[in-house]
Amino acid sequence: MSNDNAQLAREKRFLVLLGIICLAMIGGALYLQVVLNEAPCPLCILQRYGFLLIAIFAFAGAAMRGRTALTLCEGLVVLSAIGGMVAAANHAWVLAHPTSSCGVDVLQPIVDGLPLATLLPSVFSVQGFCVTPYPPILGLSLPQWALVAFVLTTVLVPVGVWRNRRPSRQW
Repeated sequence: MSNDNAQLAREKRFLVLLGIICLAMIGGALYLQVVLNEAPCPLCILQRYGFLLIAIFAFAGAAMRGRTALTLCEGLVVLSAIGGMVAAANHAWVLAHPTSSCGVDVLQPIVDGLPLATLLPSVFSVQGFCVTPYPPILGLSLPQWALVAFVLTTVLVPVGVWRNRRPSRQW
């Protein structure tokens, strides 16, 4: 296997791992929703969309043969992570300032109007309020954990691409 093929294989393995982690994050959110009765708010649902889009683009990138298509999918992963980061940061801010609102009046019909809310309403429809405080997990709220995941994705994907694709120095 050439060095170029080994680098592409490493990037693809990373994308598969990232996709699995994102699906696990959605699975964890569903566990909290179904088992612990923690109803998702509009910003929670937008974060789920962010994780779902990252997973889709990561798996699509891992399936691509060419470097250009792989780079395009990695770019879409980063854009999805930035969108999720905005939703998670807004949600964390709302939880830190409970007198504010997540805009449930404005966001709920928009989020509930998205296609997956119709196809999978138990997963992607709004059922709660953004200001509802749920117990933290290891000291962080769910939006804070999501924010960490989105920031790591936004940083690590480009860093991994850069490290993987820079010319190697032979000594």
